[in-house]
Amino acid sequence: MNARSHRPTAIAVLMLLALSAVTGIAAARDDHRGYVFDNRYNHGHYYPQRGSAFHALPQGGYRIPYRGGDYFFHGGAWYRPWGPSFLVVAPPIGIGISLLPPYYSTVWFGGVPYYYADDTYYVWRPERREYVVTAAPPDAAAATAAPPVSPDIYAYPKNGQSPEQQSTDRYECHHWASSQSGFDPTQPLGGVSAADADARRADYQRAQRACLEGRGYSVN
Repeated sequence: MNARSHRPTAIAVLMLLALSAVTGIAAARDDHRGYVFDNRYNHGHYYPQRGSAFHALPQGGYRIPYRGGDYFFHGGAWYRPWGPSFLVVAPPIGIGISLLPPYYSTVWFGGVPYYYADDTYYVWRPERREYVVTAAPPDAAAATAAPPVSPDIYAYPKNGQSPEQQSTDRYECHHWASSQSGFDPTQPLGGVSAADADARRADYQRAQRACLEGRGYSVN
């Protein structure tokens, strides 16, 4: 059998590969049908479109009572009961969550860190031990200098800690790390002078990492 006899087979294989690639692209687009791509602040994540109705909450969604009504939160998106379904909504200003969503961007305005996901801004309120939904900061308050390096670290529970336990551990480790380093990431420049901010921030991160690792978390 000569090389020429293999040519139709090779062409057929190439056509099948091309068709598979096109099918894969179409399937990926279908996977995100009804979702909105949020790339503000290079966020780069898809969320269900507000106003969409779902017959059931995504697995892992949890209830947050607020001012006599029920809201549900999952992965950065907010839901409210709507007859037998759940409607994707904008959260009310003032509602709080114990843990930030898996995907968020940290942005700085006027020296204050805001946590952003799905067209929603959160700020940490230590007196409530929650991240609270807040109004979008005015553009005039945006810092003109390069924003500080985010003090956030990512901790993954290795021992099946509940969301409530994770919230407690993160708060207590934050408080301990802040007391050890003198750096408070909820304050402008961490509450220290600009000359000391980088060194104190590094001390804070090391202390928080050590605390969380000691409580059974894998920290990045």
